[in-house]
Amino acid sequence: MASQRLPILQHFIDDLRAIWAADLDVGSCMEKAKSLMEKVVLDKDLQDRSATWPSTEGRKNLLLYVDEQYEFAINAVVRVPGRTGSVHDHAHAWVLYGVLCGTESLERYERIDDRSREDYAQVRMTSVSVGSPGKVDLVPPFDIHAEQGGPTRSVAIILRSTKLGDITQSQYDKVTGAVRPGPGPTQIPFELTL
Repeated sequence: MASQRLPILQHFIDDLRAIWAADLDVGSCMEKAKSLMEKVVLDKDLQDRSATWPSTEGRKNLLLYVDEQYEFAINAVVRVPGRTGSVHDHAHAWVLYGVLCGTESLERYERIDDRSREDYAQVRMTSVSVGSPGKVDLVPPFDIHAEQGGPTRSVAIILRSTKLGDITQSQYDKVTGAVRPGPGPTQIPFELTL
């Protein structure tokens, strides 16, 4: 007998598929999905279950779901206390990042160089927002950002307009200005079932 997907995740998937079926603009779909995700990351059962999820340190994501028709992906990350995140973008992917447990901060950056070199960028932090359970941030394509861990273990759910790991995104070194293209996080299949 096949395992049954956790109801909160199945409802989220069904609602996302309805949004994607009604609107071809990915940015609009992601904006509409934000309020749905805010409810998901406040779900007490999901928060409780996340206490046993494995760490994703070492540039990994738990892969909860990939939609074969619309190509969006649902991931989770589990951070150790005080984790230092790298400055990066997600290439052409849209991303909704919602904190399920603990706290994290989302740093946003802008390029301040003349963009004349592909392998070099000067970046400046423009804002920092603290995420706690229920907080969801929308990160548009090519926006430069970093997630930093809080004082305790944290867990986040991520909705991506496309599965990462298969696309090239950029890492930015704030000190040297080096820009390194590379794959997204390693995707670790992880089922949320009853």
